[in-house]
Amino acid sequence: MTITQLKYTLAVAEYKNFTVAAEHCFVTQPTLSMQIQKLEDELDAKIFNRSKKPIELTEVGKKIIEQAKVIVDESNRIIDIVHQQKGYVGGEFKLGIIPTIMPTLLPMFLKTFNRNYPKVQLIIEELTTEEIVRKLTDGHIDAALAATPLENEAIKERVLYYEPFVGLIPEEHQLYSQNKIKVDELEVDDILLLEDGHCFKDSVINLCRTNKKNRNLQFQLESGSFDTLIKLSKDGLGMTLLPYLNTLDLNEEDKKHLREFETPPPAREVSLLYHKSQLKMQLIEALKSTIDSVVRGAIAFSDVEIISPLQKK
Repeated sequence: MTITQLKYTLAVAEYKNFTVAAEHCFVTQPTLSMQIQKLEDELDAKIFNRSKKPIELTEVGKKIIEQAKVIVDESNRIIDIVHQQKGYVGGEFKLGIIPTIMPTLLPMFLKTFNRNYPKVQLIIEELTTEEIVRKLTDGHIDAALAATPLENEAIKERVLYYEPFVGLIPEEHQLYSQNKIKVDELEVDDILLLEDGHCFKDSVINLCRTNKKNRNLQFQLESGSFDTLIKLSKDGLGMTLLPYLNTLDLNEEDKKHLREFETPPPAREVSLLYHKSQLKMQLIEALKSTIDSVVRGAIAFSDVEIISPLQKK
C-alpha cells in the first residue's frame, strides 16, 4: 500500500463520493478509483459499501480509516522534521479565524508576519467555531484563532490573551449614568446580540444566565456584525456588549457610551488552536510569537472572569 492510496481513501471517506474526492485530490476519478481498488485487493477487504448512496464505510473500513489517518499524519510529520532540522519556516499555512476576531486581530499582526516570514504562503479563511473544529480535525486547516476553551480532546489550545467585554450604552438607558456596570445588572432581552453562529453571542447569553438561570430568553434583535450593533445601540434600541479590541477604533463621541465592568470583568479567552498531531509546529510557533509581540502592547488584562463560548443547554 502507498501513502497516496491512503490519502485517496480518506478523501472518499470524507466526501462520500468518488468524483468529489477525486476533484479535491486533483486526480481523475478513474485514477482515484483504481488506486483504492488496488488497496482493497491487497488487503482483501472492502473499505466502502458502494451500493449505498451516499457511499458508506464497511465495519472494517471504519477501522482502516482510523489507522489511515494516523499513518498519513505521521508521514506528514517527516516533512516537518526535515524543515525543523533546516530551520526552514515556509510553505503553505492555512489559518482559520472566527468572524468576531478577524477584523481586530488580523490587521494587528498580518503585515508583521508577512515581513518576518516571507517564505510562508498564509491562506486565511473566516470560519465559525464549529467549522474550525471540523476543519482542524479533518486536516483542512493547520491552525486557527478562536475563543476558548472548547473542551475538544483532538485540539490543542495556546492562550494568546484575555479580552474583556465592554458595554456600549445609549444615553436614555438606565445604566448610562454609571461609571462601571455589574454583571447582575444585565437584562439579556435588553441586549442587542450577534446572530446565531457567532460564539460571542453564546458567551453573552452564558454571562447573563449566570445570574438569571430561569429567565425566558426573548431577544429583541440580532445582527451579523458589531458595526450594526453599535449603530442600533446609538439609535436607542438597546445596549450591546463588545470585545475590548472592537472599542479601540471608535470615535471620541462613541467612546462616551462605553462602560467597563467592575473587577473582575467578564472576558473571552482567545487562543491559537491546532490539531493534537502538532504538524507544522515551526509555523505555529512563528505565528504565536508574532501575535504575542503585537498584542502585548494593546491589551494587558489578567484579573478577569473567563466566559465560555460553548452554548449551554
